Amino acid sequence: MSEKIYVIGHMNPDTDSICSALAYAEFKNQVDPGNEYIAARMGEMNSETAYVLERFGFSEPVLLEDATGLNIILVDHNEKSQSVEGYDGAQILEVIDHHKINFKCSEPIYYLNEPVGSTATILGDMFLSTAKNIDEGIAGLLLSAILSDTVVFKSATTTEKDWRVAKKMAQLAKINDIKAFGIEVKKAKSSLEGLSANQIIYSDFKDFDFKNSKVGIGQIEVVDSAESEMRRDELLDELNDIRESKDYDLLVLMVTNIMDEGSELLVSGLSNKIEAAFDVEVKDNRVYLDGVMSRKKQIVPLIEGVF
Repeated sequence: MSEKIYVIGHMNPDTDSICSALAYAEFKNQVDPGNEYIAARMGEMNSETAYVLERFGFSEPVLLEDATGLNIILVDHNEKSQSVEGYDGAQILEVIDHHKINFKCSEPIYYLNEPVGSTATILGDMFLSTAKNIDEGIAGLLLSAILSDTVVFKSATTTEKDWRVAKKMAQLAKINDIKAFGIEVKKAKSSLEGLSANQIIYSDFKDFDFKNSKVGIGQIEVVDSAESEMRRDELLDELNDIRESKDYDLLVLMVTNIMDEGSELLVSGLSNKIEAAFDVEVKDNRVYLDGVMSRKKQIVPLIEGVF
């Protein structure tokens, strides 16, 4: 009997999360036609992801608000704090991810984790080695997700495998200039016009539990810092409001300039943890970190280490 199985990325989804859900649902429908695999999402897509889906002719995944009683596959995350409502009541069948592992399961499942720049890199490799067909649109999604998560190969998380898979996907998607296309994708998300401070902070936001301390880290990417600098006080006020209303110990917003290759951290809460983690002085609730672009590799491990 055919079953519905939902493929879903993390809350506050980014391009890798959404595109990986769409691509892996397509992959599974090819290799396991006896079941129905459905791409799903937790929350609204950002402007970058919307641009990518429109560019390659895809509809957004279905919105899944509660997974209780459902069969699900997790992509681009494994931690409960970043996952769907009803996580404990769902049947988790697989995990495909590239983040640190903080996952427990009562029975054996298929779990694939690789230290690469994006989940899309793992899936692209799977398509190349196993799938019968990789159409132009799927290749475009995977390429876009790799470029997004590796910040057009500038992030410290970028590996040779990311480059190799991206080049192959670009060929299939008929993209001649990979880096130019990557900047095009990034520009779709870089404008803050029309977004509230709350929307900006939550556009790419993750929760973490560091030894019973509640920490939230958001990230936005810009090609010109002028707009974010003009709204700095507004963003800090909103960070303070969120921290107080939701009982965070520390909230951080990374404002990453992909052209200058660095990030300004806006900090609310335990700023001493930021100072200890990066050996810097936080002034007026902010600090600039040159060369820092990856939340996963350059921010999270160091902050976690001081808790």
